[in-house]
Amino acid sequence: MNSMGYFDQIDLLRLPKHVAIIMDGNGRWAKEKGKLRVFGHHSGVTSVRDVVEGADKLGIKYITLYTFSSENWNRPKLEVMAIMELMVSTIHKEIAGFMKNNIKLNAIGDLDMLPDKCNRELKAAMEKTSANTGVVLTLALSYSSRREIVRAAKNIAIKVQKGELEITDINEDVFENNLFTGDMPNPELLIRTSGEFRISNYLLWQIAYAELYFTPKFWPDFRKEDLYEAILDYQKRERRFGMTSEQVN
Repeated sequence: MNSMGYFDQIDLLRLPKHVAIIMDGNGRWAKEKGKLRVFGHHSGVTSVRDVVEGADKLGIKYITLYTFSSENWNRPKLEVMAIMELMVSTIHKEIAGFMKNNIKLNAIGDLDMLPDKCNRELKAAMEKTSANTGVVLTLALSYSSRREIVRAAKNIAIKVQKGELEITDINEDVFENNLFTGDMPNPELLIRTSGEFRISNYLLWQIAYAELYFTPKFWPDFRKEDLYEAILDYQKRERRFGMTSEQVN
């Protein structure tokens, strides 16, 4: 089925506001082609561009991409350096496109761990696109969900210690507001590419009720049609949030 086929079947009134994606399989995709892993990361940039374009066309407001996990720092040094350089050059190249397409760039994670040049480029791009009102594209960089949760707990403990917050006032909303994603809705759909069936320490609190969608496609082969197919699958599911089908209907 072509992309128009999927797009035409989507109910635009029942879109997920926020789609999170685990972009997996760059290295294996490159290996299958007899290339270096870095080639896969380069090719994955095309997928990002295409998917964001597709989200924009549909009217999806938030896309959050698992770009680099805290654990990824343990990869071979050369690969990590190549990924960081790719990130700097990509952000630099994409700024004009972000401005033209009204895309707001955002980032979550331990950004201080990024190389200075990378951090500067990222912050400059976020600053430049901060007034844009289209898709909010969030990159999860040097990101660990467990660390994010621990950090939120520490922040809340500090507020209690300073007398800014009563222990009895701590609830899910307070906790959520102390997460990196406090200013956006939780993802309703989580997509993972490359045929792996794990969450890999990604948005653990935020995806409590998200629909999970797994595809065997490697990330460099993933395109907007694949996003449309995932959304169509999402729309066929019944989201009960712990209630019965009868209650939902």
